[in-house]
Amino acid sequence: MAHTQTQDRLLAWIDAHFDEEVAFLQDMIRVPTDTPPGDNAPHADMVADKVHAYGWHAEKHAVPVDRVRDYGMQSITNLIVRRQYGQDAGDGPTVALNAHGDVVPPGEGWSKPPYGAVVEDGFIYGRAAAVSKSDFATYVFAARALEALGVELKGALELHFTYDEEFGGLLGPGWLLEQNLTKPDMVIAAGFAYNIVTAHNACLQLEITVHGKAGHGAMPETAIDALQAATRILNAIYGQLPELKKIKSTVPGIDSPTMLVGRIDSGTNTNVVPGKVVMKMDRRMIPEEDPAAVEAQVRALIEDAVRDVPGIRLEIRRLLLSQALRPLPGSSALVASLQRHARDVIGEDIPALGTPLYADARLYGERGIPAVLYGAGPRTVPESNAKKADERLLLDDLRRATKVVALTLLDLLAA
Repeated sequence: MAHTQTQDRLLAWIDAHFDEEVAFLQDMIRVPTDTPPGDNAPHADMVADKVHAYGWHAEKHAVPVDRVRDYGMQSITNLIVRRQYGQDAGDGPTVALNAHGDVVPPGEGWSKPPYGAVVEDGFIYGRAAAVSKSDFATYVFAARALEALGVELKGALELHFTYDEEFGGLLGPGWLLEQNLTKPDMVIAAGFAYNIVTAHNACLQLEITVHGKAGHGAMPETAIDALQAATRILNAIYGQLPELKKIKSTVPGIDSPTMLVGRIDSGTNTNVVPGKVVMKMDRRMIPEEDPAAVEAQVRALIEDAVRDVPGIRLEIRRLLLSQALRPLPGSSALVASLQRHARDVIGEDIPALGTPLYADARLYGERGIPAVLYGAGPRTVPESNAKKADERLLLDDLRRATKVVALTLLDLLAA
């Protein structure tokens, strides 16, 4: 596709300011936002200061401390940067760009410091280098490039930088939407790879507590072994996997539901019969499944597994029930623009697919706002080591994504 002169100027601005964009991403990485513990307000303050230097005002929307603590985190301040272009609110669409700043802790096995933001052989290394602090840079510099053109624009652009995604998003985008602080017409949310994500799985997370009675290991008959009962639950959960494999989604990129137990805490010492076991489980649901029905089935599966075990008491607490992201009317124009420009910039056709992951973009979709996921990332998610040691992003992929998003914003917001 031949570029217009305006598009050429847009791309040239991104190239001319790319070293500055990389330095911006390094600043994003160097302030940790490990979640847990989730003390993320300092990062938001830093971002607000950074965009202030560009002449932008970042509204700070702090979630009340008691809500944050009850949720299992320490501090959350979500940011909205509003850029009004049209003469009035109805003059053109409001497009929001959303990226999350909270990240999983780095863990072991890094060859580079996880908060060093080291640049080596064309890659930048660090926790959240790929998911999703990279898209703080993608979106800020795409927006700056658009405004630097000096052409007449319509509508409005909003940047949503939020700090609860790892725990489910309810106090991130969910908070901004619940408080009626924003109602965009469409959303581009942080991506994982070259693909444009238009659908994703739902997710159910449960905490299962098995209560028995602790006792001396030399006299197990005086105790009620909670761990022995818990193994029945584990066998029931994992025994379901062959059945789940038979269920197939019709959404490209999404296969079958999954289920696993991700954490088990039990016991006080080697020579003591465990009196209590706490397990946390995760059940991913394809878009065709009904989350409420699945939750009822999973609860029944767990309860039935220990129903006839004397002396055992069970507690099941829901940690998360997130809905699936599904394509909405209005997302097709967004996808078409992103695909057209990605083909041009990257040099290949970029598919629009579903993903088995879940993300906080679903919270916009639940309110009828078309949302797709697209941003800086490699061809496939595993290439970035996202959520693992030595997470990294190819800087050329950051440059490409910034250009694709900027060209798409020009399509949507040029007067």
